[in-house]
Amino acid sequence: MRRVSFTFDHIRIGEPLPFSVWDENGLMVAGSGYTLKDAREYEVMLGKRDKLLVDAIEYERFQNAYKKRLNELVHGNRALGAIASTRLTDMGAFVAREQAASKVSDQLGDIPSSEADWMDLQDQAHALLQVSNPQNFRERLEKLQAHLGHFARANPDGILLSLFFLSSRDLDRYSGTHAMLVSVMCGIAARDVLKWPAVQETVLCHAALTMNIGMSVQQDRMAQQKEPLNPKQRELVREHPSHSEALLRQLGVTNRDLLEAVLDHHAKAPGPLAARTLGQRMARLIQRADIFAAAISPRASRAAASTGNAMKAAYFDENSQVDEAGAALVKAVGIYPPGSFVRLTSGEVAVVVRRGSNTSAPRVAVVLNRYGLPNAELSLRDTSRAEWRVTAGVPAKEVKVNVSLARLLPLTRLPESRFEV
Repeated sequence: MRRVSFTFDHIRIGEPLPFSVWDENGLMVAGSGYTLKDAREYEVMLGKRDKLLVDAIEYERFQNAYKKRLNELVHGNRALGAIASTRLTDMGAFVAREQAASKVSDQLGDIPSSEADWMDLQDQAHALLQVSNPQNFRERLEKLQAHLGHFARANPDGILLSLFFLSSRDLDRYSGTHAMLVSVMCGIAARDVLKWPAVQETVLCHAALTMNIGMSVQQDRMAQQKEPLNPKQRELVREHPSHSEALLRQLGVTNRDLLEAVLDHHAKAPGPLAARTLGQRMARLIQRADIFAAAISPRASRAAASTGNAMKAAYFDENSQVDEAGAALVKAVGIYPPGSFVRLTSGEVAVVVRRGSNTSAPRVAVVLNRYGLPNAELSLRDTSRAEWRVTAGVPAKEVKVNVSLARLLPLTRLPESRFEV
């Protein structure tokens, strides 16, 4: 996570902070939404520290809000004096109003039907897991899940493509992106394969989003460090389920199934799901999705696994037997999910844009021809046909071509007939 310097000029007394504030050691000093009562409180916050820092992406969003405010003033024919006097220090109330305007009273009623704003959703997940505003934690958790659930139902291939695409490229928001991917995978498996009721699906997704909340800050750091985990970090990884469960209780979470799922999501317990409690069944599904999502995400210290190898790790249990929860995930998202790269019998390399009629035959768009050269046009392929079958998954870092998410997303909505040419 890249951070930039923060000074008193960036805030206004009596207005909510539009971003979280950190010290140079990575400790949060004040969360987003915190209101400074006077200038002395800022001096106390600074203390003996040389400087305070804010997340670079949060600050960029803050600056964009500032530009938007200026644009409104210009087009509103406001006096030049009023426009000239508008400064970053005047933005606290405006940002707060922007956030309030997006608040959903009915979590599903006003979610737009267009494609998701992934920068915004990543920011939401990041702030949620950093516990930057504990006062309305449950409300923000429900809001984030409502948005993810909406897009997962409206275009499941699109949301899978987006999250797999981001997971293979973006380490700055690793913990948030990882949590969203696991949550979406679990939700699709619960709904479409296991046929769980909607209420159980929602609790499952809430648990998946918050499973690592007890180590989220450290998880982002560990994803970006090149050296192996030290003993203290390994201990944190071992103990984080209990830390997460305890923190969720402090934040007002009371659902017993959710808390049990978070507490047990690292338990090594092979075997059928039927004999388990609901919380334990949720935990097992989360665990298998967690294994897969972690394997396909690169770290500074290692490359990502191919999706085929990652899916095998989730599909087989600790005794090398087919895992019921892992099998449900494979049926839900495929061996080669949208957003992953594959090599075809034709020698071409393609990106998966839609799941297929079976788990090993997705619909793809060719990005490299058989000579390894970029395709000017993204040729569409149905890999159930012999001449275009998938021979292997390809790690994203081995695909030396830039394809934007904006270019790929429309392909997830194409009719099936477009892939049968």
